[in-house]
Amino acid sequence: MTIPAKVEAIRVGDGEADMRLDRWFRVHFPEVGYTYLQKLLRSGQIRVDSKRAQANDRLTAGSEIRVPSVVRQPKKAGPGLQAPPGVSKGDRDAIEKMIIYEDETVLVLNKPFGLAVQGGTGTKKHIDGMLEGMSDRFGGERPRLVHRLDRDTTGVLLVAKTREAASRLGRTFQTRSAAKTYWALVKGVPKPPQGKIEAALVKASGPDGDKVRKAQPGEQDRAMHATTHYSVIDRAARKASWVSLKPVTGRQHQLRAHMHLIGHPIVGDNKYEGDVDMPAENMEKKLHLHARRLVIPHPKTGRPIDVTAPLPPHMAATWDLLGFDIGKFD
Repeated sequence: MTIPAKVEAIRVGDGEADMRLDRWFRVHFPEVGYTYLQKLLRSGQIRVDSKRAQANDRLTAGSEIRVPSVVRQPKKAGPGLQAPPGVSKGDRDAIEKMIIYEDETVLVLNKPFGLAVQGGTGTKKHIDGMLEGMSDRFGGERPRLVHRLDRDTTGVLLVAKTREAASRLGRTFQTRSAAKTYWALVKGVPKPPQGKIEAALVKASGPDGDKVRKAQPGEQDRAMHATTHYSVIDRAARKASWVSLKPVTGRQHQLRAHMHLIGHPIVGDNKYEGDVDMPAENMEKKLHLHARRLVIPHPKTGRPIDVTAPLPPHMAATWDLLGFDIGKFD
């Protein structure tokens, strides 16, 4: 097949098999934003094996992707070429690597360990600020966080690209219509293996920073109702358990505090006694709590968005160490 001079055909490599087309473009042409990519796809300027394609199409090794020359043409100087103050190219690249789902209105990130979601006292680098500096990449409007994760919690983080989407998704969380599943490693083996934890929580500042604890009699006026469902997936003798956690409410430190309350703190949790007497040697003293899956109605179409985030490196290493099989129990 003869390719006109104004386009080029790029062959999909063996290591790129089953990669989504939009992800492929983020790797090869990071300067092409999602909105612009959709425009090129709708007009037929981008094709796969000479056929029209969609952003979520899965690629096959050896396929040819038709890329118009306009993709490689240098753009005029503008906000898309120079990172805004405080947002380096490294920060922009880091956000790109976190993306596990994207469409015109919604962005889902796989948040890494140790990165704050929002700013605070002494926090200079955080996802909210990194996203704010990339509004050009996401269609010009400031991306908005829909919910939060603790600094050391990893996994699914939902972001809205528009004000309207943020409002609708926010209401979905408020009405508890979002199904959230977390994976954690906890000390010991909870009994019964499945259960519900209902314990109101109150904030309690301490030398190690903000924490929450079970509300005491007389504290009802400032107590926050909190409910968590848990289920043991697998166990390592009596030392540790892999549990699935499904919060009904969304209180600060809810999962961490609730597991501590029933005597099974999350491994590596330095606020709730999870970082002492580790279950095994050579296990990193990092919080083993991961937002594994989120199912939520799309703010525009109403169809479910169902996103799963792979385990972070320290938890994947622990799963291997303990012989937990993700494929068997996922």
